[in-house]
Amino acid sequence: MLKSRPKILIADQDTVFRGILVKMLEKAGYELQTVYQGIDLIREIQMAGFDLLLLDSGLQESGGMNLVDQIRGIRPDLPLVMISRNGSIQSAVNALKRGAADYIEKSAKEDRFLESIRDIFDKRIRQGGNHHPNYSGGMQDRMIGKSEAIAQIERLVAKASGTNIKVLIEGENGTGKELVARAIHRGSRRADRPFVAVNCAAIPENLVESELFGHKRGAFTGALSDKPGKFQIAHSGTLFLDEIGDMSLMTQAKVLRVIEEGVVENVGGRQPVPVDVRLIAATNQNLQKAMFEQRFREDLYFRLNVLNIQIPPLRERLEDIPDIAGHFVAFFCRENHSPHKRLSEEAVAELACYDWPGNVRELRNVIEKALVLVDAEEIQAEHIRMVMQGRQAGRPLANMTLKQARVRFEREFIRDKLAAANSNISRAAEMLGIPRTYLYKKIKVLDIPI
Repeated sequence: MLKSRPKILIADQDTVFRGILVKMLEKAGYELQTVYQGIDLIREIQMAGFDLLLLDSGLQESGGMNLVDQIRGIRPDLPLVMISRNGSIQSAVNALKRGAADYIEKSAKEDRFLESIRDIFDKRIRQGGNHHPNYSGGMQDRMIGKSEAIAQIERLVAKASGTNIKVLIEGENGTGKELVARAIHRGSRRADRPFVAVNCAAIPENLVESELFGHKRGAFTGALSDKPGKFQIAHSGTLFLDEIGDMSLMTQAKVLRVIEEGVVENVGGRQPVPVDVRLIAATNQNLQKAMFEQRFREDLYFRLNVLNIQIPPLRERLEDIPDIAGHFVAFFCRENHSPHKRLSEEAVAELACYDWPGNVRELRNVIEKALVLVDAEEIQAEHIRMVMQGRQAGRPLANMTLKQARVRFEREFIRDKLAAANSNISRAAEMLGIPRTYLYKKIKVLDIPI
């Protein structure tokens, strides 16, 4: 169910058509806001929580080709419907390529607009969606698991959410660093403000300054219009700097100045621009080693690392695999409108025997692939082996810590004894030489199927 009336922003230069849309959508029960200039559109998206945007293609063209990119930078989750007076197949394709959920000609019947909007909101509900202004990602936008590691992360997220302190999240690729950052933002006082994520490793060095701090028209070749940087787009909200360890020393110095002075300077600009941004950074590198090697500024490290959150790799929390795998099965079945499927106990056990160098992201890929390739209602261990063909199935003890090796041995040893006892707990406990109650505890802690 929707928490309240969905809020739609209409951005259209045509006063008459804008009025027609308002009358139609108000009658349908939606809450509306209208703008007719690109600059007003960006400001409204920054300041208010909208559930859908109807964007006039003429406004997009007059505002430059980066208008949709700016919108995506502020609200990557915001559904966008492009509307046009003179539609063409090519313009429709371009709109959909740039992330539009739909493309509608202004000459279309009223039902066409209403059906499109209803379909977009219905899809969010089917995916477990939420019409909170900063909701993004549906079912998968949260950490999954019952391990002590996840419980500790949740405790730190709760502490960070109640403050405005800077947070440094450390973990391997694919462990869910951005999910933790979004969770902190959603629980903070800035939850109804923008959450802007920047992958520092993905921005070419010659463009990073423009991306982060913005530029003025004519500042360099190709700067055809003013462009706000990520710090400005995230004003009053949260800026997530992912892979901060890949940032050059020169850019690090400029980020440090923003933190200390609360202003940015656009490339080619003369006046400092005040910004109020909550910074969350993340890295897959050892920043302390990088400081020792003079690749990362010590002063920036201590400004960012006020609260530190460590996300362990999946191989160190194997007890979370059943919950994570089950979560992805349910998610992809709903996402693809396919019949409900499930993992057998043997399939889950097979997943727990793998090293997962790609962490949760790799597990997600395996589950999605299995659901596509396997027609059976229950996915078996042999299906998992088929999907993971070519990957290392086991984990050599040489690559494991003592704790990991002990957990793996205990799980396999107890599972073998249970199989020999035909799942008779009392008999298995006798064979193991331990009390029956202690075996129950071990089965629960090690997540052993019986």
